[in-house]
Amino acid sequence: MKYIDYKEHKQHGTFNFPIAYYRENPRTPRYLMQYHWHPEYEIVHIISGSFEIMVNNNPVLCREGDVILLTDGFLHGGTPHDCVYEGVIFDFSFLLKENHACTRIIQNIIEHKYLIDLRLSDNSPAILPVIEELCAALSSRQSGYEFLVQGYLYQLLGVILSEHLYEENPDENAFSDRLNPVKDVLAYISEHYAEPILLDHLAETAGMNPKYFCRYFRNMTGRTPIDYLNYYRIECACEMLATRDLTVKETAYSCGFGDESYFSKTFRKYKGVTPRQYLTESF
Repeated sequence: MKYIDYKEHKQHGTFNFPIAYYRENPRTPRYLMQYHWHPEYEIVHIISGSFEIMVNNNPVLCREGDVILLTDGFLHGGTPHDCVYEGVIFDFSFLLKENHACTRIIQNIIEHKYLIDLRLSDNSPAILPVIEELCAALSSRQSGYEFLVQGYLYQLLGVILSEHLYEENPDENAFSDRLNPVKDVLAYISEHYAEPILLDHLAETAGMNPKYFCRYFRNMTGRTPIDYLNYYRIECACEMLATRDLTVKETAYSCGFGDESYFSKTFRKYKGVTPRQYLTESF
């Protein structure tokens, strides 16, 4: 079973209501946001603390009260610091259903003719109250919440359009081409993280020589390839420890570590505690 995928293939929400909500804190298994992308938009709201998010190779420091909106296909991930944050993942095409009045504008967003601002809360005080109501409705799931959620998404879209929180006709092609090699490497790690992986394997996947690949990967993600591989394996290990009845040794082998001692040392490096301490303190 693959626990974390650089491209999320899972369905967000349900077929008839494709909107998903999550809330993370330092005790949840997916607290650290591994680098990934998905074909839906994602709203991230920082409730407390701070969060350094890398979005398409651009660092974004978010603090309490900040709201960012990640466009579909954007590569993103990062490190929260004593942070509580929540998010909403949704497909803009869902808002097209039986809504002919807004079809043209929503289609422009879907086709990337309009690129919505990343840091929404920086440019409009009206954004945060809408997001807080949206997340509250998704979190409570009280009777009728589906209607409230759709209403808040339309309200959000209305604020974005009325306050012109977007750019028209952006040229993303050049940067998209630069992202393809790193997406290929993340896909390779996602498929093979439980197996021995050498730097040469990753460089070959990217179609580069190892020396250039190391510079390229670090520039795009902020981590060296091997650092990212170990980080990814530890994130997978956290989710395994949280969801399956496995020993530390079994978890280590399942995540590509051939030695339990090295696994524990690496785990402490990224989490600040040993695997056993993580289990005791978090659950």
